[in-house]
Amino acid sequence: MNSNNIVFIQGYHIDCNYYLIDDMLVDTGSGYYDDYLTSQLEKHGVKPEDISLVVNTHCHFDHMGGNHLFENAEIAIHRLDAISIKNKDDLGTSMNVFDNPGNLRVDTELEDGDEIRGFKVIHTPGHTAGGICLWDGVNLISGDTIFSHGGVGRFDIGGNYDDLKESVFKLTKLDVVNLLPGHGPIVEGNGSQHVKLSYSQF
Repeated sequence: MNSNNIVFIQGYHIDCNYYLIDDMLVDTGSGYYDDYLTSQLEKHGVKPEDISLVVNTHCHFDHMGGNHLFENAEIAIHRLDAISIKNKDDLGTSMNVFDNPGNLRVDTELEDGDEIRGFKVIHTPGHTAGGICLWDGVNLISGDTIFSHGGVGRFDIGGNYDDLKESVFKLTKLDVVNLLPGHGPIVEGNGSQHVKLSYSQF
């Protein structure tokens, strides 16, 4: 698979990082800083109404609370996290933490192995039951499964330690060039080293 043209938008305050790939946006933040997200998109010539697809890496509200901005977009998330959203599961979605009613629409329920806009969906439970990473053979958009410099996602808000360990191990098998996590700095050029360092934390 070829490398996609990915625009990295640094997260703001509690918001996750956002990734813009043409008219697809990966994660939308908490919804508390919509002006920030809109202004960052417009720097790249994109308005909210131009986004046709939003992919949420998982159902925590710092990643999907901003979905309401993108009324024209298809909203996609893994099937298991869609359950938490539809059931308004306070723990699973961390609504109780972020106190944000948000937008609970889900249009497409993803499964492991699905292809979406040049990316393969990798189901990586542990941080949430339906957490995913997106992989195009070069770039790994890792959500909150792993972070740069050996970080791993927390598993006390609807997660599971053993699932997370297994998911991170799965990612060590990929030849990751660029690691694009849900929070913090991105890694360009030696992503696999950071993935392996993450696994060493278990």
